[in-house]
Amino acid sequence: MNPIAIVVGVVALIGIAVLVGAVKIVRPYQRGLVERLGKYKTTREPGLNLILPFIETMQLIDMREQVVDVPPQEVITQDNVVVSVDAVVYYEATDPQRLVYNVADFFTAITKLAQTNLRNLIGDLELDKALTSRDTINTQLREVLDDATDKWGVQVVRVEIQRIDPPPDIVSAMHAQMRAERDRRATVTEAKGYQEAAIARADGEQQAAVLSAQGRRQAAILDAEGEAQAIELRAQANKLRLQLIGEGEGSAAKARLVGIKEAQADKNVLTVEYLQALERIGDGRATKLVIPAEFSGLLGTVAALAEAVRPEDPDDEVRPKDGLPIPDNEDRVDLNAPDRDEFRG
Repeated sequence: MNPIAIVVGVVALIGIAVLVGAVKIVRPYQRGLVERLGKYKTTREPGLNLILPFIETMQLIDMREQVVDVPPQEVITQDNVVVSVDAVVYYEATDPQRLVYNVADFFTAITKLAQTNLRNLIGDLELDKALTSRDTINTQLREVLDDATDKWGVQVVRVEIQRIDPPPDIVSAMHAQMRAERDRRATVTEAKGYQEAAIARADGEQQAAVLSAQGRRQAAILDAEGEAQAIELRAQANKLRLQLIGEGEGSAAKARLVGIKEAQADKNVLTVEYLQALERIGDGRATKLVIPAEFSGLLGTVAALAEAVRPEDPDDEVRPKDGLPIPDNEDRVDLNAPDRDEFRG
């Protein structure tokens, strides 16, 4: 075998190995940390990078956001309740040089730091407050971890509490408390519902009573107005009737008097008219009657007229006067009947 060929082959292999060791490719989410003879040289950006083989080395640092799972641990709260708490921490590298040279084991360091601060935060809270204040705990723990890891070239993005598990007996007591609270709320809600229903029912009855009273009042007013109008109309009708009757009677009386005057009636006719007027007066509802002074003379005249016009009755009894004896038929004297024309005169 030709020694020169062997040497050339060896040199070629060495050259290829040197070339492969000198060419480094950095991905977009990475940074290249270059060391020359064990001393920090520079930090390379993503892309194709060349280094000196056997003299320089490159360590690739992932700059993406990472997650650290904090294992569960026992924590005693302020009210002496032992709970099991675990969390997760999200972080991203900001300075590859400090991340490599300032901390030996970053994952262990941030895990222990998160456990310690989580124990301190939960220990300052009571159980009920710790269970309902997860957002506050997350914010406070993130701020503490971010300040502590700043010198490591790391930014803590967020922290999330996964679970806070109380002991079984505490869980049972909490369930009983929650059931009692729910029962209390249900009772209060039911009582409020009954109260609101009673109030609404009372309001409805009150409004109905008010509306009914207003309706009765309006109906009474309308009835009273209608009755008043009816009374007024009846009064007007009676007034008009009486007025018409009075006018008719006045006209009739006037016409009668005019007729009597025109007929030149004698005293007897006037006497009859006078008697008819007295009859109408006595037919009224008055309890007292005023009789004229000349009424006695009028009665005499009426008696004479009645006697004059009365027919003779043969059966009339002959009555004596002042206790005198009754004369015989032979002793009786016939008197001539009075002339009726005398009365007419």
